[in-house]
Amino acid sequence: MSNPNFQTMSWKELHAYVLAHRDDQEAFYAYVDKLHAEARWVEMPALQSPEDLENYPEFIERVRNSSEP
Repeated sequence: MSNPNFQTMSWKELHAYVLAHRDDQEAFYAYVDKLHAEARWVEMPALQSPEDLENYPEFIERVRNSSEP
C-alpha cells in the first residue's frame, strides 16, 4: 500500500488522516509542518491564572468562533 501525498492534502484532510492513522509518524510530521506554515494560532505568554485570559480578548474570540479543531 502506498502512502498518500501529504503535501497535496488540505489542512482538514490531513487532520482527519492523522486522527484515523495515529501511528503514522510521517503523516503527523507533515501535519505539524502544515500547521507551522499556516500559522493558525495566537501566540501569548504563559498564563499565571485563569483570570489572565481576560487580557487576551482576541484569543477568546477566536476560540469561540472556531468551528475547526
